[in-house]
Amino acid sequence: MSSESDSGQAYWKANVSLIRNCLIVWAFVSFGLGILFRPLLTSIKIGGSDLGFWFAQQGSIYVFLVLIFFYAWRMNAMDKKYGVEE
Repeated sequence: MSSESDSGQAYWKANVSLIRNCLIVWAFVSFGLGILFRPLLTSIKIGGSDLGFWFAQQGSIYVFLVLIFFYAWRMNAMDKKYGVEE
């Protein structure tokens, strides 16, 4: 029973760590690049506007979509590692 409990705790610790890291990346891209560092990115042009504006309007959405697929991929691997796959 103890090894099953330890495995479950390790699984959830890895899951929470993955979620935390994904949220940090998304917060940095959406808040950091779209708002805080926007003045630094004004000289870089993409799609007819500056890079900071692009991150504020489109980039954070694209990064969020990539993070969804990354999370699903990593969770499938983690499920197999801990023996809780479907």
